[in-house]
Amino acid sequence: MQQRDYEKLDAMAMAELVRKREVTAEELAAAAISRLEQVNPKLNAVVHERTDKAAREASAPQSGTFSGVPVLLKNISQALAGEPLTSGSVLLKESKAEGDSHFVHRMKEAGFLFLGHTNSPEFGLKNITEPKLYGPSRNPWNRAYSPGGSSGGSAAAVASGIVPLAGASDGGGSIRIPASFTGLVGLKPTRGRTPVGPGAGRQWQGASIDFVLSRSVRDSAAMLDLMQTVQEEAAFQTPLFSGSYLETSAKPFSKKLRIGFTSKSPAHTPVSEEAVKAVHKLVRWLEEQGHEVEEADNGVDGIQLMRNYFLMNSGEMAGLVQSLERAFGRKLGPADMEIETWLLNEAGKSVSAAEFSASLASWDEAAAHMAAFHRTYDLYITPATAFPAPEIGELTHSRENEEKLEGQIAGAGPAEQQEIIYDMFLPSLTYTPFTQLANLTGQPAISLPVHLTSEGLPLGVQVMAAKGREDLLLQLAYQAEHSDLWIGMKGNPYFE
Repeated sequence: MQQRDYEKLDAMAMAELVRKREVTAEELAAAAISRLEQVNPKLNAVVHERTDKAAREASAPQSGTFSGVPVLLKNISQALAGEPLTSGSVLLKESKAEGDSHFVHRMKEAGFLFLGHTNSPEFGLKNITEPKLYGPSRNPWNRAYSPGGSSGGSAAAVASGIVPLAGASDGGGSIRIPASFTGLVGLKPTRGRTPVGPGAGRQWQGASIDFVLSRSVRDSAAMLDLMQTVQEEAAFQTPLFSGSYLETSAKPFSKKLRIGFTSKSPAHTPVSEEAVKAVHKLVRWLEEQGHEVEEADNGVDGIQLMRNYFLMNSGEMAGLVQSLERAFGRKLGPADMEIETWLLNEAGKSVSAAEFSASLASWDEAAAHMAAFHRTYDLYITPATAFPAPEIGELTHSRENEEKLEGQIAGAGPAEQQEIIYDMFLPSLTYTPFTQLANLTGQPAISLPVHLTSEGLPLGVQVMAAKGREDLLLQLAYQAEHSDLWIGMKGNPYFE
């Protein structure tokens, strides 16, 4: 197999070649490893390699939908037995997985070859990927820029041709944000759609879900067919889709759709002209297809929703740090973790059970608002991100600022601590204010690569649907992919 041929194939095409015996799994593994060795030193997408093991595994008989296809996993929650799983944390740099996660087990049954794990920010808390443990991942479109986060390493790996798809997770936009910044398909499925655990029935109270980043709509559709589940021990379930996402995605809509859109930030933060242009480009195309599209307000208080999101993060991090202290047998301090983790932990110690419960209840209120919204509108369109990718280091705090924040949080009361948290994340939130809604309501959402900025950086458009309606998102994505709208890897120097 020619190296350039490998880099252009999606996972479905690779699997088809293996089934037809036109290519072997060993050849695919060799091409993937060669590409990894070529580009990873400059991109820092992959932080743990198991390429020797993958090459040996490729020689064994393969079975499954994606037999012999090379893939990478995200270094959070996607555990592969015996391999490192550090969550981007210096504290966990020696940590190894005792067993496979349910998500990875499904991928293993499908016949994927695991090359290793990708870079992610500490505990997945940021929309960039610049952990102190591993350093920054870089965007293949322009290495001066970030590929986003928290699935930034996976995005960089897929957008540079190392693998056709990679494991990712999304707790506040961590699939859709890097997809927007790197020209990929970024689908966040409905809450409860994909496996969770073992050892956990929910992630971030249901805000976070595991899935993939891909370069093609059909790969995302086929992966959803593979991954959808009703898991008895999980906290959330959603009814199985009775058909095939892969087959349905290629079908025309059964009726013309009514679609709402906005380009206004729910957090009242600025939105770039490029992001507005991207939304209107998709809107005009949908109107040309005969759909009814109009500007619409979803009725959700976006600022309050973000405050409740950060409050949840505070409680989650305080609980995690307590667990780590028990594991290490000592008290942990700010030197043990990054500033975002430490501040959330400190603020979380002051969050009452009543406040935490009320915060989660607000998610349900937002879900009720959106359920009513989708009784009128089949789909809801927003920018995926308000701006194209930030430069490397732009959203990372200086040591001076870290010390200032540590002092502020230590002397603040509970309400003031939450204000400090909000202000700390506001520069990042300004880039990505649109994605968190779907996490808190549990809805599916997708980022589509339909715009390239004047500076040559991709910028995605987000489409949301009612719970359980990933089929509509994939149908729209497929039609866009086969139109002049689609950017994909056009203009990406790693694919020229």
